Amino acid sequence: MNRAALFDVDGTLADTNHLHVVCWWEALRQAGHDVMMHDIHRAIGLPGEDLLAHLLGDGRDPDGDAALSAAHSTLYATWFERLAAFDSAAALLRELDRRGWRVVLVTSAQDRELDALMRALGADDAIAATASSDDVERGKPAPDPVRHALGLVGASARGSVLVGDTVWDMKAAARADVTCVGLLCGGIPRADLEGAGARAVYRHAADLLAHLDDSPFGGPADGD
Repeated sequence: MNRAALFDVDGTLADTNHLHVVCWWEALRQAGHDVMMHDIHRAIGLPGEDLLAHLLGDGRDPDGDAALSAAHSTLYATWFERLAAFDSAAALLRELDRRGWRVVLVTSAQDRELDALMRALGADDAIAATASSDDVERGKPAPDPVRHALGLVGASARGSVLVGDTVWDMKAAARADVTCVGLLCGGIPRADLEGAGARAVYRHAADLLAHLDDSPFGGPADGD
């Protein structure tokens, strides 16, 4: 079986978390919801419907979810041409690909948003597949997106590694029996990531790349 290097994108490879926070805050504000940016930040990484349930509660009128998500998408789309990858994000993916890992993006982004993120990363040559929460019944923190991503490249959970920046990433990977690596560049504290299952935590992609041999990615992939 292949070993997969699974990566969240927003906040992990691309510096976009705070853009999402502002766009969700404005979408919610326009609909009459007063939600603190701090709370929105902690919910980033959940699929849209789950994010709204987390922020507004199950007692909200779910008929308004589609309009809120559409407003967020419209606001976020104004940033598409200015999205920025973190330093060394592409180099990290290419180095893992060179070492024989199957690189898969595990993201909630779809269509134009995913296209914009891929352009910002500029590492299509190193990416074997992309998996989205839309491909499965349950998104993160359920293990479904992680298991789906593994299946796309014929990889086993044992030996595979997921890199993310939120507790939702860590929980999804842990529930799928995949080793979790946390990055601090998304703004979530180290203790929170470790508490959710992170085996190792680094500042950002460049930090992980610099310490790759001593990380959970250290050593040859199966078959090397």
